Amino acid sequence: MKQVRQDPRAADFVQDPYAFYERVRGETLFYWEDYKLVCSVDHAAVNAMLRDRRFGREAPEGFRPVHPEHLKPFYDVEEHSILEREPPTHTRLRSLLVRAFTSKRIAALEPEIAALARELVAGFDGGRVDLLPAFCERIPIVIISRLLGVPEDMADQLLAWSHDMVAMYQVRRDRAVEDAAVKATQEFSAFIRAFIEARRADPKDDLITSLIAARDEGAKLSTDELVTTCILLLNAGHEATVHGFANGIKTILESGAEPATFFTTPERTLATVEETLRFDPPLHMFTRYAMEDVDAFGHSFRTGDQVGLLLAGANRDPAKFARADRFDVERGGVGHLSFGAGLHFCIGAPLAKLEMCVALPILFERFPDIKLAGTPEYADRYHFHGLEALEVALY
Repeated sequence: MKQVRQDPRAADFVQDPYAFYERVRGETLFYWEDYKLVCSVDHAAVNAMLRDRRFGREAPEGFRPVHPEHLKPFYDVEEHSILEREPPTHTRLRSLLVRAFTSKRIAALEPEIAALARELVAGFDGGRVDLLPAFCERIPIVIISRLLGVPEDMADQLLAWSHDMVAMYQVRRDRAVEDAAVKATQEFSAFIRAFIEARRADPKDDLITSLIAARDEGAKLSTDELVTTCILLLNAGHEATVHGFANGIKTILESGAEPATFFTTPERTLATVEETLRFDPPLHMFTRYAMEDVDAFGHSFRTGDQVGLLLAGANRDPAKFARADRFDVERGGVGHLSFGAGLHFCIGAPLAKLEMCVALPILFERFPDIKLAGTPEYADRYHFHGLEALEVALY
């Protein structure tokens, strides 16, 4: 197996990880020495291992990582996350969540997303604006807050807690990051726990109330599971979508085409959104544990081994996508792995795509001559891939 070195914090990698993915292209599996991890950018292999139940998110018994004591509050909450669990716990949690997170409930948000997008663009003052905080962040956090029933005036605080918690999964991590994540976890949990109790006493027509009432053959979410699920929805429900928006806008503006041409019909709008998500997704790596001894793709995985599935690399695999390094909405992005695949396919994917499909045409209709103001830079936060800022000239 080919062994490679690539510092994930190196400036050239942060700005263009795709060059590295192309360097290891042709190797179904390779060993990334900096991560001490077997990885893949091969679409067929990544797709297969995402779907193969012999690979899972939850470490097998006897192979679970031991975390330092100061991180206990963070991992006590993470322990109940659907993202980190396998069946039967994952099955129970997901079935309850799907029952509350219905397609009808998501579709009903379309007018609210449109109204919010119009309100935001109408408020842009002057000829320049940083769309990252002014547009890309506001839509996902406000919409997920409304969906859950959390007060919108908490949006800035929710963003701060979320950023601090999600930083635990970035390569740029030190004791200060860990302490901030623990503090955010404790404060976020206390807020959500109190809010849940308020909803139990005074139910509303929102997702939290639905989750409280959800049943699955007599089983229900424990309070700890409900707290973690709400935090996960608030974090995942906007964190990735923020950078899906920003990376997508950057891609469209760099394409050289008139933005309006990407949104002429609902079908073309969806194809554009799917292709931006394929071309430059916000999440680049998802790891799996071998749940048992597995021989796959020429390698013998032992129980407890981890594999790094490089979603963004797989999205640029020319064996799957013709001219994979080109942004081409005619392909529609069909087959991309930006939301994962299999058992852990992102439950929030329909909401993320709806938000982008509704809000992006409104932005470009209001500002048809919008242009990038300089070259946007990506932040040092791999394995996430998002911009530091998105400065644009509106006219």
